[in-house]
Amino acid sequence: MNTKLEELLTNTPYDDVFRTLVNDCRELLLPLLNEVFGEHYTGDEQVILSANEHFLNKTDGQEDKRVTDTTFLVVGKDGTRRYHWECQAVSDSTILLRLFEYDAQIALDNDGVLDGNVLTVTFPHTAVLYLRSTPETADRMTIRLVTPEGETAYSVPVVKMQSFSLEQIFEKKLFFLLPFYIFNREKELPECDRDAARLEKLREEFVYIRRHLDSLSEKKQVTEFQKHAIIDMTAKVIANLSSRYQQVCREVGGVMIGKTLEYEAKTIRNQGIKIGLEQGLEQGLEQGKNLGARYYQALLKCLREENNIDLMNRLIDGDVGEDEMEQLYRRYGIGDR
Repeated sequence: MNTKLEELLTNTPYDDVFRTLVNDCRELLLPLLNEVFGEHYTGDEQVILSANEHFLNKTDGQEDKRVTDTTFLVVGKDGTRRYHWECQAVSDSTILLRLFEYDAQIALDNDGVLDGNVLTVTFPHTAVLYLRSTPETADRMTIRLVTPEGETAYSVPVVKMQSFSLEQIFEKKLFFLLPFYIFNREKELPECDRDAARLEKLREEFVYIRRHLDSLSEKKQVTEFQKHAIIDMTAKVIANLSSRYQQVCREVGGVMIGKTLEYEAKTIRNQGIKIGLEQGLEQGLEQGKNLGARYYQALLKCLREENNIDLMNRLIDGDVGEDEMEQLYRRYGIGDR
């Protein structure tokens, strides 16, 4: 498939949300791995992201670029494992072909070992998250390799968003899935937009999400940053999925915006400076990175309060340059810039 056409077909705002969560809240992947692969990660493991761009050499000497949704390592006391995850809005007849292509290139790029006349490649543990599914959607797919000396196969688990209720998501700590929960109610959105009672019922589900996230943050089961990242990404998915339904977009999306966030920029800035002074330059620099991320979250909130969806999406997609970012910080008085 032509690379540009492939990217057009596969890249959606939901891929962007998926990648943003992986990048900013990678620790939230661990309970999901426990659920899907039967792992026993405790949360003390280190999640290390790998490059998601891979280049395939063609016979004419050219290279094709392939962009995976996420590839990462989990390093724990029992060793290291590599994972590859893809996020799909809908079922795609080419997904198995692409998964094998990605997996093979990931194996070559990261784990290929040439020892004399023996090349050993280790394929990643691969899974697909389907945001939409039907009763016919399989629970797993299989890639079978037939070689001149025999055959082998490996399974690709299919994670179906519709398989998880809110209660299950919170019980199993699958907080990574929360931004996509609105897909479980997608078929109801037209009726909710017309019926006030059904709209209120949908709204209450997201009030439930907000309250539970606040409670988890208070109990230190998620960080304040993770909580707001989940909230922001949930609002982005709602804004995109319900763009044709004005009442749903305003009422349900408004729940995720909520009241003024408690982490006001000046307070965060001062705390970061204090931590830097007390704990030394190295940790101060790390806090500075976190501070920049929190400025970013504060700016997202301001844009969402203005219902400036276009600029909000540009910001999340990384299409806002440094100069424009500085202007936005000054405009909204974030960090006294």
